[in-house]
Amino acid sequence: MNTATDTLVGTLAIVAIFAALALPALIGLVRDRRVDRQLRQAQRTRRAQEAREDGRVARVRPAVTARNVTRAA
Repeated sequence: MNTATDTLVGTLAIVAIFAALALPALIGLVRDRRVDRQLRQAQRTRRAQEAREDGRVARVRPAVTARNVTRAA
């Protein structure tokens, strides 16, 4: 019984260390993606505003998604 408990404790310790090391990187990745999304939205808004001011039609290029890529393959 002692060996099983030691194995379980060791496994939980490794998982906890991995989570502690990976969590900051994952949080940073999520934050970067959010900032990128906000920047793209601001750029689209600015282009549309400039187009309205110039009296021309704004061209919006559709984004390429993973679904489109797999559909084309």
